[in-house]
Amino acid sequence: MTDGTLSLPADLVAWLEEVGGGTATSIVRKPGGARKEAWFVDLTQGDGTVRELFVHYDRASAGSAKDPWTLHREASVYLALADTEVPVPRVIGVHPTRQAMVSERLIGENWFSHLTDATERESTAADFMARLAALHSLDPAELDLPGFGAPTTISAAVGAELDSFAALLASRGGDIDPALDITLDWLKHNAPHDHSPAVLVQGDTGPGNFMFADGRVVAIVDWELAHLGDPMEDIAWLSLRATQEPFTDFPTRLGEYERLSGRPIDEQRVRYYQVLAEAKLQVMSHSPSAGSTDGAPSGYGGGDVGNAFIYGVLHRRLWLEALAGAFDLSLPPAEVPPESEPHADRWMYQAVLDQLRDVVVPHIDDPLAKARAKGLARMIKYLAQVDSLGPFFDECELIDLAQLLDRRPGSIRAGRRELAAAVRAQRVGEREYLGYRWRRVARESELARPAMGALADRHWPSLR
Repeated sequence: MTDGTLSLPADLVAWLEEVGGGTATSIVRKPGGARKEAWFVDLTQGDGTVRELFVHYDRASAGSAKDPWTLHREASVYLALADTEVPVPRVIGVHPTRQAMVSERLIGENWFSHLTDATERESTAADFMARLAALHSLDPAELDLPGFGAPTTISAAVGAELDSFAALLASRGGDIDPALDITLDWLKHNAPHDHSPAVLVQGDTGPGNFMFADGRVVAIVDWELAHLGDPMEDIAWLSLRATQEPFTDFPTRLGEYERLSGRPIDEQRVRYYQVLAEAKLQVMSHSPSAGSTDGAPSGYGGGDVGNAFIYGVLHRRLWLEALAGAFDLSLPPAEVPPESEPHADRWMYQAVLDQLRDVVVPHIDDPLAKARAKGLARMIKYLAQVDSLGPFFDECELIDLAQLLDRRPGSIRAGRRELAAAVRAQRVGEREYLGYRWRRVARESELARPAMGALADRHWPSLR
């Protein structure tokens, strides 16, 4: 294979052999991990035994201010939590210059949705809540967390997090989506006033980011978004991940957390952090061209484009849904397109999907290639919808733009640029713009519905 992302650099392999004490006899990239690649590496030692390792590698980041969520930062959390009640993989080595870390390979699963036994689902979910409560009981002052700053209050921690968003956006440059500007301004003016001590929070915590076996949590993984903050922020992230992978009865889980931690769930504060969580994802995906083009977002090259696309649609929808209460937005469904004759060549989409499902995917042994093939199938489903419904929804958006701009723009791309400028100049109000953005998201979700499957109808879980 010629794709450089399907092999590890020779110097990195040599480093792995040095810290692991053996010769690399198997190096396999695994699905998942987005930009941060996941690898299984087997090292054969001098006595013939095989040491099974897990390697996390980010070839795209040099750890600059443009991306503070590095693997070196994540590794520091693993090391700090090694002897606590919060189970994490044992770190074997952290590369001194590359964004790479190697840890022991654990036996367990991480797709909670694949658990079919009801008893095991309940016990695993309950055990995770116990681990989350244990995490929030740790005193940050007693943890060695270089780069995390001194222990502080919840209010100061939230302020620092919002300041980090602003610094990152400034460092990357480019026009910021007005909806994100509006969101960040709301977050700043509605931040909780709480001078109690901040705790270590994982961020992006919940199903998919922990490993389990036999009804128990084996390890909590993916700590690059960890920081000092409010325990309710982790509850908000948990509700977000429970939207992606339903996490049994959510109010029951929150009741367990309250009993174990002694912390009552503050629903208003969780709603605040739901907005913050989605804003953070938008900040992380911002690129200098994000506000001016309709091309592929940065970071798609070499990744699972189908997976990234459907989750991008999901998060844009959840973002606007989280904002709805704050801005008293109505959330109407997308317009219903009229009946029309299918294009004569539309059968080709289904023919390709049938071939992928029945012929190609069943004969792919490599799990990464199989996952990518399924991601491409999602894109084909989306493109089929665009071919069928795209012109109708484009016309709906042009009508929206004409109403907000008092004239019909020459194209959707030009109209979006003009509308963004009008919002920044305060010629169009925040609620009007967010209403327009919701209608855009609703149409986008309908176009993506066949590709998204069950995700198309997922919403924030009830807290009570």
